[in-house]
Amino acid sequence: MGSSVRRAILTAFLLRPRQTIGVAELSELLWDDPPASATANIRSHLTGLRRSLDEAGPGLSHRLKTFRGGRSGYGLQVDPDEFDLPRFTLAARHGRNMLLRGEAARAVTTLEDAMALWRGPFGQELPPTRWFNAHVAGLNNARFDALQDLFAARILADRTELLSLRIESAIAEAPYRQRLWELLAAVHCIHGDAASALSVIKRCQRLFADDLGLGLPPHVEAMQLAALNWNGDQARRLVAAHALAPDGELPARTTEAQPLLS
Repeated sequence: MGSSVRRAILTAFLLRPRQTIGVAELSELLWDDPPASATANIRSHLTGLRRSLDEAGPGLSHRLKTFRGGRSGYGLQVDPDEFDLPRFTLAARHGRNMLLRGEAARAVTTLEDAMALWRGPFGQELPPTRWFNAHVAGLNNARFDALQDLFAARILADRTELLSLRIESAIAEAPYRQRLWELLAAVHCIHGDAASALSVIKRCQRLFADDLGLGLPPHVEAMQLAALNWNGDQARRLVAAHALAPDGELPARTTEAQPLLS
């Protein structure tokens, strides 16, 4: 239990680097309903955290500062380039911008670097408090947003080797992400496997109907038409149009003589 609380305290400091967090605020982050012993527990865990930091690297405990006076509390002195989250956020933003500029190959490299910073879903061993739950949801959403940009960039850069397996793995984690189903169907369609594309779309349709009471997502429905036409080029254009469109905006349907992108 002690190590899990120390890990949660360290995570809170990393999520708010170079900020002072008072003991009362820390207790509200760690517990939705703080126990009477919260203050004593936190001070004990801070001592243990300093010890753990020194075990990880001699002198590292000096980064954990104690502030007194008007801004009484504790804070971790760490620069953005010293831990993964700011590096991921920056790389994901750069990759997204490259994708928007049509630089798919460069976006693939940058987004792969961003995803390499992850070791799996965030927050599995954190306390399920409102504060941590909000950060867990936000960071995992950012992870999947970057994954979707990466998959789209790989499709547009013609680097689709084993891509269907990677998308299936992402769907296993986040089955209600509509974009993942669209991209998976697109990969099969681009590979000339319309039967697999339509099978993916049917799985998506059944999942959304049975679990959510919803119809087939519009972008997936548009990809269904490409699969029915055995049209890999149309599938690629749909991926490009969605990647470049404002969030949530469905590219206008066009005929074969009027491609979505020139």
